[in-house]
Amino acid sequence: VQLQASGGGLVQAGDSLRLSCAASGVTFSTYTTAWFRQAPGKEREFVAVISWSGLSIVYTDSVKGRFTISRVNANNTVYLQMNSLKPEDTAVYYCAASVFYTSTSRRYEYWGQGTQVTVSS
Repeated sequence: VQLQASGGGLVQAGDSLRLSCAASGVTFSTYTTAWFRQAPGKEREFVAVISWSGLSIVYTDSVKGRFTISRVNANNTVYLQMNSLKPEDTAVYYCAASVFYTSTSRRYEYWGQGTQVTVSS
């Protein structure tokens, strides 16, 4: 199973980015998928999760109203649309897949390599 995250970059506060997570080697449509992030010197934190069907979604409070997680199972891809970015959103963003619908990182058995998002003020 491989997850490939992409779409990160350097943007200014208030800008938008869309991250993509492409899966291969797995029946992607049966997995919950989530985004986590890790800022320098901080622990990895949960950002958003979407169930295999796309019908259940949860966001961490700090991104509610700004970020949108979605998936296209036919393309084996999950997206994270990030609007109104803030400097505190700066982190390496990871996608992960699990058979469990959870926000707990240790329950995710498959991880992408991470993509850097840097937001300047």
